[in-house]
Amino acid sequence: MEFQRGDKIEVYRRSEDEAWEPYMDDFVGSHGFITDPDTTVNDPDALIEVSLVGKGTHRLPQDSLRRFGGGES
Repeated sequence: MEFQRGDKIEVYRRSEDEAWEPYMDDFVGSHGFITDPDTTVNDPDALIEVSLVGKGTHRLPQDSLRRFGGGES
């Protein structure tokens, strides 16, 4: 799935990516939006920057994210 800056997202599951850290488990179920989709690289395995409500800005694996409030990934 290609994310765009400003897309509303949900961290809907734990990622299988090696970049996933144990502290990120607390983000599952959180909502936020894409701040830097890294469209230059456009690599589905790349981490993308998201701002999560009440949890700050983080770089997360894409397989843990889905668009929120309208279709699924």
